[in-house]
Amino acid sequence: FSPLLFIQVYHIFKKMVLYRLNIGYQDRGSFIDVVEANIFTISPVVSVDIGERTRLTLEGEYTEKSAVAYEGLPSVGTVLPNPNGEIPRDRFFGESDSVIDNSITRLGYRLEYRFSNNWSLQNAFSAKIQRSEPGNELYITTQARLADDNRTLNRQAIDSIVDYEDYDIATYLTGKLSTGSIDHELIFGVDLSSSFLRFERSRTIETPIDIFNPVYGRVTGPSINDFDGDQLTITLGIYVQDQVTLTENLKLLLGGRFDLFEQDFRFRSNTTRGSGNDFSPRLGIVYQPIQPISLYASYSRSFVPVRGTAFGGGAFKPERGTQYEIGIKADVSEQLSATLALYDLTRTNVTTEDPDNPDFQIQTGKQRSQGVELSIAGEILPGWNIIAGYAYIDAKITEDNTFPVGSRLYNVPENSFNLWTSYEIQRGTLQGLGFGLGLFYVGEREADLGNNYQLPSYLRTDTAIFYNRDRFRAALNFRNLFNIDYFEGSLGSNVFPGTPFTVQGTISWQF
Repeated sequence: FSPLLFIQVYHIFKKMVLYRLNIGYQDRGSFIDVVEANIFTISPVVSVDIGERTRLTLEGEYTEKSAVAYEGLPSVGTVLPNPNGEIPRDRFFGESDSVIDNSITRLGYRLEYRFSNNWSLQNAFSAKIQRSEPGNELYITTQARLADDNRTLNRQAIDSIVDYEDYDIATYLTGKLSTGSIDHELIFGVDLSSSFLRFERSRTIETPIDIFNPVYGRVTGPSINDFDGDQLTITLGIYVQDQVTLTENLKLLLGGRFDLFEQDFRFRSNTTRGSGNDFSPRLGIVYQPIQPISLYASYSRSFVPVRGTAFGGGAFKPERGTQYEIGIKADVSEQLSATLALYDLTRTNVTTEDPDNPDFQIQTGKQRSQGVELSIAGEILPGWNIIAGYAYIDAKITEDNTFPVGSRLYNVPENSFNLWTSYEIQRGTLQGLGFGLGLFYVGEREADLGNNYQLPSYLRTDTAIFYNRDRFRAALNFRNLFNIDYFEGSLGSNVFPGTPFTVQGTISWQF
């Protein structure tokens, strides 16, 4: 049972001041033994009209989360055979007092000045401060491999403190103008950001545990300091974009962005400095041969400085990407539309979680993803809604010095499908009563970048019954209706089982 409280207050004062206050608290358990989490959040927003042309919006958020650390189950005994038997899905191999505390504070503003109906200038600032650290005890990880007997898990305790600060300020000018019969929607902007990452980590060897007959408790060995360092990244971006309307049925998108960055990375007493810059163009076209049909094509590049830490120190190279996409969107009716897209995405210097060292990342050479996506969304008949999608993804490593070329990206299924449809009675004494049905298929996926083992495919069924009337809503959601066994993902030699049959009830009232 996981109680959830969410309060939203929204008010208008003399049509000049708008404010909203969201408050939420959740005490969440799980189907995993002793794994639970407490989450509290509060986020106020105030928007003020300063004269007829100027509006100032102030935003804030504070979130605090405390959770028992959970690192999944060994793959041997779950998706792979174990001569000792199968590991129960709800088993936990850490310690109940291994709690991670995480707090996030966000503050910011948006200031908009309208010169006219067609031109406006906006300035926005945001600050994010995040701190993550263990509570009174160490963080237990099951990343260590099983012993040769396939039942003894050699555990490690990870004691890490992460401080993250991010400051962003952006100014951009938007406007509309015409050159003869051609219309333009222009955006010109500049953004500056500074991020600071402080990271400390040490580890100790803990008492092993028998995964088939666990006896909890620990004896801690000597502590080993893995990492003590920080990273400062400063980036500047300048961009311009023009959406050009040549005719009513033909539009072009022309844009570009220039980025540059400087980065200082300190690992213990050693400091590494890096810098770089790149130009990223963006091109697009939309053509409507008839009103309900839109054909489009796009090309874009990206350049992103990488913020993170590698085990043993060292800065990462910036990530670069190139994407091509073509597609078609069809408005079947005023309420129902369908989209078909084909894309080719190439990324270099992509970071991913280090399977052998939790809290750290590794950087792969080049990845290429090609695929097809089909989606349908809207209202078929009054009260009958549908959201459906299918994706085919061919995602592989094309260049790398560590992993075999041609290896598929882990946790990425080649085929996936989702369907959610609901019907709400429109009139009569049962008006507002509704029912929903969902099907979610995820195909077989590789479980690691070395493609050493796979996660099996699954088809999950969800249902719901709900009631809407005026500002009141009540619902019962049934997740995994047939209680199938499945795995949501993996990391290294560990896998994460999916949630069994679950019932969730919600009641809400909109003020």
